[in-house]
Amino acid sequence: MKIILVSPSYHPHIGGVENVVKSIAERVVKAHEVTVVAGEPNTDDPSEEIINGVKVVRWPVWSPGNAYHFPRRRSDLEKLLRELARQADVTHIHSVHSIFTVHAGLIIASCTASPKIVVTPYYHGTGHTVLRKVLWLPWRQRVAELLKKADYVQAVSNREASLLAIHYPRIRGKIVVIPNGIDEDVLNYTWQGQTSDYMIYAGRIEKYKRLQLAINIAKELKLKLLVVGNGPYRDKLAKYANSVYNGRVEFLEPQSREKYLELVSKARYAVNPSKHEAYSIFTAEALAIGTPAITTREIAENLEARTKPFMKDLVRVEKAPIKTWSEVLLTYLEELYKV
Repeated sequence: MKIILVSPSYHPHIGGVENVVKSIAERVVKAHEVTVVAGEPNTDDPSEEIINGVKVVRWPVWSPGNAYHFPRRRSDLEKLLRELARQADVTHIHSVHSIFTVHAGLIIASCTASPKIVVTPYYHGTGHTVLRKVLWLPWRQRVAELLKKADYVQAVSNREASLLAIHYPRIRGKIVVIPNGIDEDVLNYTWQGQTSDYMIYAGRIEKYKRLQLAINIAKELKLKLLVVGNGPYRDKLAKYANSVYNGRVEFLEPQSREKYLELVSKARYAVNPSKHEAYSIFTAEALAIGTPAITTREIAENLEARTKPFMKDLVRVEKAPIKTWSEVLLTYLEELYKV
């Protein structure tokens, strides 16, 4: 079987979608042929490489603020996608919040011999800035076109599935709920942070993630806060941290996998105050390790976790039914790819 995965960008670029696509590709390629077509903002020309057995085609995109992912050289991209579609059995489109992925999906769907199309939207229902909210209104029509052409629409939580069904009622019968998984290396770590002096957030630093609230909570608990990651809101968040909790918030660049998991395992809490997450892999990894998580009710609901009230509009989570990617991929092959 030949599978095309379409992603806004790909490893070594860091992000939740990028991590999911890499986790899928490197497992499925052990038994099937996999090609990843991904946006690449740091090039003028397409390129190809093999990473851990996966063929990766990087296509030039314009990504102001690491968003939108406008595809460049569109006629050449269309030619490539049509060639790949003629040979593929399944195309799996990841994220409807990227112009590159939706555009690619619509091109493939228009092919005479279109392969089976799976769309995983990671659906937020809107943009997260004034400009993105305005642009989202016409963009929803393009998303509707792609979802209409999909054979399956994979939601990563029941909450996301409900939102999709409300906004796009005509696709209700196509929606399949399959939560994301975690990499198996997480299971090598156990929680050691019962008396730790810090809590941790890891991921992109965006305004909508409400990380000021994480700083406020760390201050109330008299704990240090580690913020691991990059993003367009990092400088403003650092300025806020210096004004309200100077010296107790540490910003770290993305860490090696081993160091990241070690930091999570030794934290008193993992914290994620975002209300707009289709699925929080960072929170899922923390819970699989055993590190308690302070989250919004929205994230807890996505993870189907039991909660205890914490403070403000947040809850404490200690356990959730988390599966590994190897377990999740069996469901993919049986329910989405139909092997």
